[in-house]
Amino acid sequence: MPFKYRADHVGSFLRPPELLEARKNPSTTPEQLREIEDRHIRSVLQRQKDLGFRIFTDGEFRRGGFMSDFNDSVDGLDNAETIARDWTVEGSGTSALKGRKDRLPGVVIAKIRQKKRLTGHEIAFLKQHSPGDIKMTLPTPNQFPAIAYKKGLSDQAYASYSEFLWDIVPIFKAEIQALTSEGVPYIQIDAPRYSYYIDPKWRRYVRDEMGVDPEQALDEAIRVDNTCIEGARGGDGSDGPVVAIHLCRGNNRSQWYAEGGYDPIAEKLFNQLNVDAFLLEYESERAGTFEPLRFVPPGKTVVLGLVSTKLPDLETADHLLRRIEEASKYVPLDQLALSPQCGFASGMEGNLLTEEQQWRKLELVVQTARKVWADA
Repeated sequence: MPFKYRADHVGSFLRPPELLEARKNPSTTPEQLREIEDRHIRSVLQRQKDLGFRIFTDGEFRRGGFMSDFNDSVDGLDNAETIARDWTVEGSGTSALKGRKDRLPGVVIAKIRQKKRLTGHEIAFLKQHSPGDIKMTLPTPNQFPAIAYKKGLSDQAYASYSEFLWDIVPIFKAEIQALTSEGVPYIQIDAPRYSYYIDPKWRRYVRDEMGVDPEQALDEAIRVDNTCIEGARGGDGSDGPVVAIHLCRGNNRSQWYAEGGYDPIAEKLFNQLNVDAFLLEYESERAGTFEPLRFVPPGKTVVLGLVSTKLPDLETADHLLRRIEEASKYVPLDQLALSPQCGFASGMEGNLLTEEQQWRKLELVVQTARKVWADA
């Protein structure tokens, strides 16, 4: 179906200080937290409308992070584990946080059992208060095995990464089906884990640490996401929601953990993944060139993530226009759209810029899109 959101965004916004403080304060009651969330979500919806967006999210304000809905919705995870991971501060070029211990979003220690819907607590309020089309964001199931499966502990519940992965799939397929039945027009799957097949050091990790051939793992990842997306593809011939996937190289407090162009995965991913749009990071040299876009087939949209959510400096419209023109040499202009490269707060604490800098960047996205596309 035609993609009508020329000015897009990845969905998460910086949490206001009041909300951050309320979440960290153990004396905050659930009722008090809900009231604060509701108030700030109404505000962020209005801000999106004022800027001219046609797609709206709640900023992921009810989440601890972009994938926390899954952890909150299942039993079988132990949240006490940590893992060493190298993060690089954007703009520094150095691994300033080499080996930093990150708290994992949950290590699987028992068979996963769903206890509630992933986004049920979010969608009702959005449907009531959104001034336009709702975008609901979900992590891909592929996000979890590499970080939630720990050998010597998780294999008591699941014999392999793959077995754990496929046990997650029905939960996400059902959630996408539920959102579709509720009339949500735009579903975005957040998929940082595809960066493992782009960056040579992470390909080695997949092969040596996980014990899986990277190409076979990539094939399985695509099958997994396609199976989940089936929940949005009804058999009655009616139009379902736009389904998009966002590819990321890490986004945590203005830091990243992977780099490399889309070349190793482009032909396979763009042609085999059954999505309507790809939200691709292209804000820095870490993302490589636009050449892999030549593999994007007709009918699919590329949302160019040209505006950094990691750095406070505001890009110029002329820079964005030049980059869009460069990309259009490989994929037609009517198959392109514009957005920031990632969310502003993949984790609750958010990236290292101010809310006002965030909104100026989003305003630039809308203004630039209107210069390029008549339907923006």
